[in-house]
Amino acid sequence: MSTPKKALFNWSSGKDSALTLYKILQNPDYKIEYLLTSVNQQYQRISMHGVRTELLQAQAKSLGLPLKIMQIPEMPTMEVYENVMTETLSGLKKEGITHSVFGDIFLEDLRKYREDKLAEMGFEGVFPIWKIPTSDLIQEFIRLGFKTIVVCVNERYLDKSFVGRIIDQDFINDLPEDVDVCGENGEFHTFTFEGPIFSETINFEIGEMVYRKYENPKTESSNTVCDTSATDAFDYGFWYIDLIKKS
Repeated sequence: MSTPKKALFNWSSGKDSALTLYKILQNPDYKIEYLLTSVNQQYQRISMHGVRTELLQAQAKSLGLPLKIMQIPEMPTMEVYENVMTETLSGLKKEGITHSVFGDIFLEDLRKYREDKLAEMGFEGVFPIWKIPTSDLIQEFIRLGFKTIVVCVNERYLDKSFVGRIIDQDFINDLPEDVDVCGENGEFHTFTFEGPIFSETINFEIGEMVYRKYENPKTESSNTVCDTSATDAFDYGFWYIDLIKKS
């Protein structure tokens, strides 16, 4: 038998990550050495998801995998983000890690960006759930016994009543037709707290709901990681629900 390839897993804490990890752990060609997660340096919360680092650490413990956190400034420029990523991957490369696993599904531009940047450093991207219909993925996720809660919604697509809901068939039925059931277009983000890859349930209580709106970068040279070609992207805000870890 060939030796498994050493890989890092890009962990967001949400459902797509959980299902992807479930699948890659069953693949004998790869051995996951670390979970890698971007955290907002100012707030100490998972980037985009707004989940506290204590809950992220609880996930890693339950999954039985070492966690590496990338500290990212609030609204970083692409240059800053890529510098942090390069420094992180350089260290991991010295440990013999050659592959990087992602839970991307159908965003072609994002996949190409990841693959190009990884190739520059001698890494290869792995995409276990790529091009699988999201309606199939979400049903498999539920059928396997995973449980996940919506922690953030983009008000462009969903109102705040969807924040704090557990994803089940009722949630799926309530989604507007133009919203992807996995939120692959950034409609919503989740935190997964139970499932077949966890040794124990992540316990938490619901905190306050918070609304945040991000400012459009002031100059063309301030390209941020969140930049988008949509001219009205910064006209919309996000609703977050705070999750507080219970012992």
